[in-house]
Amino acid sequence: MAEKTLKMIRIKWVRSGIGFTYHQKTIVRSLGLNKLNHTVVRPDTPQIRGIVASVPHLLEIVPELPAPAWASIPEYTIHAPAVVPAAPAESTTLAATETAGEAVALQSEAAEVETADAGQEKEPSPEGSAPAESSKE
Repeated sequence: MAEKTLKMIRIKWVRSGIGFTYHQKTIVRSLGLNKLNHTVVRPDTPQIRGIVASVPHLLEIVPELPAPAWASIPEYTIHAPAVVPAAPAESTTLAATETAGEAVALQSEAAEVETADAGQEKEPSPEGSAPAESSKE
């Protein structure tokens, strides 16, 4: 048999068990109430209702709390990124070829500059800019 969703009730301990019988104190503890003004949620069954009815001066059934208004408002909204339509395959291939050609041209220019720098002799620097040599004696 499929399980039915049980309705739940909120039970609050509103009065101390001091001055009442031990049996009444154990009834309150059996519901899971540990401290005064503690609230628990239990299934709404005739058995639970009967336990609460046996000590009505110590317990009360609290109505469900409505959800706060701010809880229904999201803090922020996440939007999906805009999808850019893909370019045709021909233009993609052409663009890749152009960028590869540009990279080869840049590499060849860099090689030419390096060879030109290697062919030139370095001029001696003025006395003030070169570090002084230290002699060890």
